[in-house]
Amino acid sequence: MTAVKRRFAYAALVFGGWALLLAEDRPPFRDASAGIGLHFEHVNGAEGEYHLPEIMGAGGAMFDYDSDGDLDILLIQGGTLVKEPGGRPAAGTPRLFRNDLVDSGSPGRKLGFTDVTDRTGFAAGDYGMGAASGDYDNDGDPDLYLTNYGPNRLYRNDGRGRFTDVTLAAGQALRDPRWSSSASFTDYDADGDLDLFVANYVDFSVADNKICTDPTGIRDYCGPRQFRPAPDHLFRNNGNGTFTDVTEDSGLAQSPRAGLGVAGADLNGDRRQDFYVANDADANRLWLNKGDGTFEDVGLLAGVAFDSEGRPEGSMGIAAGDPDNDGDVDLFVTNITRETHAFYENRGSGLFEDRRLATGLAALTRPYTGFGTEWLDYDNDGRLDLMVANGAVTMIEALRGDPSPFRQVNLLLRNTGGRFGDASAAAPAVFGVAEVSRGTAVGDIDNDGDVDVLVTNNGGPARLLLNESQRNIRGTSVRLVGVADNAQGLGARVGLLLEDGTIVWRRAHTDGSYLSSSDPRVHFGDVGRPSADFVVEWPRGSRETWTDVAVDRVVTLKQGTGKPEQRR
Repeated sequence: MTAVKRRFAYAALVFGGWALLLAEDRPPFRDASAGIGLHFEHVNGAEGEYHLPEIMGAGGAMFDYDSDGDLDILLIQGGTLVKEPGGRPAAGTPRLFRNDLVDSGSPGRKLGFTDVTDRTGFAAGDYGMGAASGDYDNDGDPDLYLTNYGPNRLYRNDGRGRFTDVTLAAGQALRDPRWSSSASFTDYDADGDLDLFVANYVDFSVADNKICTDPTGIRDYCGPRQFRPAPDHLFRNNGNGTFTDVTEDSGLAQSPRAGLGVAGADLNGDRRQDFYVANDADANRLWLNKGDGTFEDVGLLAGVAFDSEGRPEGSMGIAAGDPDNDGDVDLFVTNITRETHAFYENRGSGLFEDRRLATGLAALTRPYTGFGTEWLDYDNDGRLDLMVANGAVTMIEALRGDPSPFRQVNLLLRNTGGRFGDASAAAPAVFGVAEVSRGTAVGDIDNDGDVDVLVTNNGGPARLLLNESQRNIRGTSVRLVGVADNAQGLGARVGLLLEDGTIVWRRAHTDGSYLSSSDPRVHFGDVGRPSADFVVEWPRGSRETWTDVAVDRVVTLKQGTGKPEQRR
């Protein structure tokens, strides 16, 4: 038995291998959106002119904006791309929903939301795409960077329930007038504050809209190769509330590609934050951090640029995590229908093997065009599963004549230990509904010990999927508080020490997926005992352990309060 298989087997035992026997016969998720105040309908502005931005947005965020211990929800709005005579608004306003969770102990927990947008300072008039959350000024509350078709915005959280647009004051280049997609807050230079990577898509304009058709000659949306790709950007945090555009100096400016998804993670085990970028219809990139402020694209050499036959794919979303519990970061990438979604397994030192066929993921994903995706241990068995949001970008022939001929169902893929199975059928009321889904964010929205899912839809409602898979098996979310490192500990590795001395690692992040931002807390499935030992490797290199920590639904680990260890 290989080391990887041993870890899979042990995790299945320690993390609740009897979970399926203990579970009641209920769907793993239910759509709780109705009746809790989460009223939102995305407007894409489509009016038959097939403007490409109409079909690509939009995302959202799960983040604790008011620092009250539960996750709030931000939903990005589109609007209309062409302002008609009569003054119809050109674009919408992102909507912020405050979580009014009442927690008197399960089952006395009551979930509800209040739309507080009008009192929080968000501006109208942007055709929105995505959201990235991170505490860039290290003041203890999460800030937001919103990407748009058009100028982006950096919103500073003032800690009093309001946000201030500081884009120009923080750096003129942050306003980036191009079409931006996903963004990542990551401390790439290990100086204790969060830097910002922004993926840009293509050079599209309404005035220069191109006419494209499907194989039968019917008008349809164009693909990205009909337009010039836009260059991505990297902004270094100066530590004083401002950012410097270091795209040229870092080496990231070379040969632009149509970027849609980005994840910052240590992908070669050298404790530096690298960037992986999903590009649409072009080679994906692995920007390896060289430690001197520069990056090198090693995607081709690492095996994560193309499919197994050397062809670029229509890549959109990224899930970066450790589903095989071997201590390194693997990559799952969503692609368009018939290409299949990719699973790049990290073989160590930043070399990857495409395992989509061997794991069963190719067959499961072939019919779908995937966008938002994230690893999550939805059944608390110690193995990371997959959530995938699907929706086509060109007309589905079987739906020709339908008001929304781009609809597809979403996927819940269960990790069975080396392979994945389709668990979607267990919740037909959720995963049997076909929509044009885009963003995916995950987090424990009701603080009950399991991971919930936010799904955004293009031209449709947002869906909040509450996890009800294992009411008898509770997991733990670890909240990090950085002191020498960034305040949220983004980029840190959190390890749960098992009884045999091995460690199950998870990474603290909000980025990845597509146009979306997830819970920065790190989730572990049921540990099977009332207390546990944790180890944290902070982004700047220090390492601490906490022993005999009482396991609860949320555990806070503050830098400097654990036992320091020598860096390994």
